[in-house]
Amino acid sequence: MAEADRVKKAGPRSTGRPTIRDVSQLAGVSRMTVSRAISDPELVLPATREKVAKAIAALGYVPDRTAGSLSSRKTGFIALMLPTLTNANFAAVAHGLTEALRDANFHLLIAYTEYDMVEEERQLRNLLARRPEAIVMTGATHSPAASKLLLAADVPIIEIADLPSRPIGHVIGFSNHEVGRTAARYLIDKGHTRIGAIGGTVEGEVRDHRGEERMRGFEDELRLAGLSADAVLRYGEAPLSYDHGAAAIGRLLEKSPDCQAVFAVSDLSAVGAMMQCQRMGVSIPDQLSLIGFGDFEIGRIVNPPLTTIHVDFNELGRRTGATLLALLGEDGNARPGRVDVGLSVVERESVRKA
Repeated sequence: MAEADRVKKAGPRSTGRPTIRDVSQLAGVSRMTVSRAISDPELVLPATREKVAKAIAALGYVPDRTAGSLSSRKTGFIALMLPTLTNANFAAVAHGLTEALRDANFHLLIAYTEYDMVEEERQLRNLLARRPEAIVMTGATHSPAASKLLLAADVPIIEIADLPSRPIGHVIGFSNHEVGRTAARYLIDKGHTRIGAIGGTVEGEVRDHRGEERMRGFEDELRLAGLSADAVLRYGEAPLSYDHGAAAIGRLLEKSPDCQAVFAVSDLSAVGAMMQCQRMGVSIPDQLSLIGFGDFEIGRIVNPPLTTIHVDFNELGRRTGATLLALLGEDGNARPGRVDVGLSVVERESVRKA
């Protein structure tokens, strides 16, 4: 008998979304057996599992996993908070994390904040209402209210893409301060002495705290070398973009026309700055060397190709997933860990020796 005909003969069912009762009637088994076939299939005979699977497929049934989670606290969801969805590196984090969790049947609940701490708090409340089994937060700077929510969540917390000195839980990332220092050292080693940087403003609620750490690291390294930080420019709100870089480099060169080299805290700003320099008749790297951060694909194809600082964000996501699986498994009481995924300079043609 065709499955569609069996659905008709299985007795009346409620309109709308199929229920576990509909599946049990169509498969000819009890609701308990259906539930067991879904949650503990190894406890059900193969022939019975097959009948249940066929009934589920015929009805288009989707198990309601929240009912069992109310008592077991097992929802199968991992919450991931990102600052934006338009940044390819954060997409790489989500991809690596998904790949690591897929075989264990965990799924991501993703929210984004647009670098707004008030929005982060609001989204965190929404995520916690869905009872995630763990929370992954980008960065380590949160509002007092958000920090309180995280501390009270009673689930594993992992802060990523930073290396805070006082983390809430586990940390997997890299030092944004060291990114800035590395960029400055690289330009100094090339013989440049009049060096600038472009990043976002630190005013208002919308802030790129990790980008600001890069700026601070850059300034610290300049001062350590006895160089001026007068050409370090904070301008515009996060998220940084091509438009930001174009506007910021114009302001910087107007303020410091003798600048020899510039660090942009994001490759997106760096590429925007490069395009604006071409419009202004400023040759890169002959008149101005330029280094970015993030190793975005566009930086490899612009002319000249962009020198940048690389972090493997996909690997960061995978290592976050592996840590979560350990925390949600036998090592649930493991002490907070700290993993530095490192960084490296990718040398291309946008920087030359002074």
